Amino acid sequence: MKLTMKDPYSKSRILSPRIRGYIDLIRPFTLLAPIVVSMFIMFASLIFNGKIEETPDWWIKIAQASLTLALVNAASNALNQSADVEADTISKPYRPIPRGVVAADEAQSIAMILYLFVLLRAITINAWFGTFVFLIMVFTVTYSLPPRMKKYLFINQVWIAIPRGFFGVLAAWSVFGDPLTSEPFVIALLSMIFFMGAMATKDIVDKEADEKTGTRTLVNTFGVKNAAFIALPFMIIPFAFLLPFFVYSQMVASYLLPLALFTIPSFFVFYLMLKYQESKSLENVHAWVLMYLEFLFVAIVFSLLTVFGTLGMIPAFF
Repeated sequence: MKLTMKDPYSKSRILSPRIRGYIDLIRPFTLLAPIVVSMFIMFASLIFNGKIEETPDWWIKIAQASLTLALVNAASNALNQSADVEADTISKPYRPIPRGVVAADEAQSIAMILYLFVLLRAITINAWFGTFVFLIMVFTVTYSLPPRMKKYLFINQVWIAIPRGFFGVLAAWSVFGDPLTSEPFVIALLSMIFFMGAMATKDIVDKEADEKTGTRTLVNTFGVKNAAFIALPFMIIPFAFLLPFFVYSQMVASYLLPLALFTIPSFFVFYLMLKYQESKSLENVHAWVLMYLEFLFVAIVFSLLTVFGTLGMIPAFF
């Protein structure tokens, strides 16, 4: 029975190798963050904007919108694998396309079907949500396909941080509230800056493959250790400096100050980047796993602080 991405494909009574290949194509572990993050942020927006009484089916709306954001991520994963066959054959031969379980053109077709479904579903939530989902689609498609921003140094970091950090957070908040108010805008900005550095973790195992296929990253241009030092300020500045600044300038409430503690796990991500030890079950290094978990908990803590703060259950720090 194939349980993880790196396990061999074999026949079973439950799922065929092709079905398991489709599952691997969308990379389920990476869908955990958009589902959980969006659900918590949507609930925080619901409470913050006082919409719970006028939205009796709020939990259905949250489920539908979070699934939509997860599926756009799934489409991006499938499209990326269809475009990265040469590189994956070198660094990730266990993926379904290099293994011959799923064809590259088949994966691209699956991605486009998912994108179409996601867009049609998103515009039924509301106009803001549909707009942000469309922008996420534009960035993720152009990241993998021509002009293929993935291959350009520095631009690739920004290109992946904007949809995952900035637009993703604003899309989730827009389900029940105005995404252009200070609270969602600030947390979206902090998340985007964090991802600009933290996303370097995903390129460590692809160092040689990216070099051979013409993709320039922080890792294969400056080396793993130098890339870690370049990424570090982006991972700590949002929580250690920008958040306190926004609090003291009264752009966001003081009950969000505990988010500054996420400076600590950012240093652990940096430390694990220096070690660059690959996970035996997941398809990347431990730093990449911790990075995803850190962002997940940033969103959860932000949402809980917002909910309890809005309800007056957290006293103001000043």
